Amino acid sequence: MTEAAPEVQELKAVGGKRERSSIEFPYMGLDEAMQLASAIHRTTGSGWCAADQLAAALSLSMASSGFRVRLGTAKMFGLIESERGSGAFRLTDLGHRIVDPSQERAAKVQAFLNVPLYKELAELHRGRSLPPAAALERVMAELGVAQKQTDRARQTFERSAQTAGFFEYGRDKLVQPATSGPGVIRSAVGTAAGVATVAAHAVSIVADKDGGSPAVDPLLSALLQKLPPAGSTWGVVERKTWLEMMAMAFTLTYGATEYGLSITLSGEDD
Repeated sequence: MTEAAPEVQELKAVGGKRERSSIEFPYMGLDEAMQLASAIHRTTGSGWCAADQLAAALSLSMASSGFRVRLGTAKMFGLIESERGSGAFRLTDLGHRIVDPSQERAAKVQAFLNVPLYKELAELHRGRSLPPAAALERVMAELGVAQKQTDRARQTFERSAQTAGFFEYGRDKLVQPATSGPGVIRSAVGTAAGVATVAAHAVSIVADKDGGSPAVDPLLSALLQKLPPAGSTWGVVERKTWLEMMAMAFTLTYGATEYGLSITLSGEDD
């Protein structure tokens, strides 16, 4: 289990007894954990970031409860680790991936599922609609959230699910985003050849059913005409822009897919 800051799991009084939540959940959302990870990335990169440096980067007091809760939240999502005795922090492998635009989508899904409460809710509602707020809070209480904390736990859960992309099909459906497969157009090395492969696939899927010449929609045809000659220089940013435009053209021409679309390019220019 991830060790949480004292403020992350508060106590409740039931029948005169003080009781802790028996399942972990953060008091802040994934978006705030990502902000903290980005602050470390900007300040020290892969190195250890002292608490006072990190607090300053976040415009917070090192002694404030808000700062401590953010640290506990980022730890629970699995984005940072601490150095014993020094009070310094650095990004985990997941933390590095979540600040990398080319890996952010999959990293957010993993971070969301690192939270015990969120993982339980995702498994419980797989293929089912989420219940209304009051009922969802009752479910959280049954899973071990302290009764007085269910409202806050629900709100933070909903914000984090939104950030991680689990509400792509509506806030009543907790659906894990596609990070590979038919819904993700991916050029693993970011080369012009990789983009050309996508272009060839674009032509093949719009070929007419009789096996004749491709019956390409004018919008798709115009984008295919934008491909530079083979062997020419084509930057990663330009490739990504072309793929994003092609993805939008697919949606306009054929409608949205059940997977959604995400464009990921990594690597350096040729």
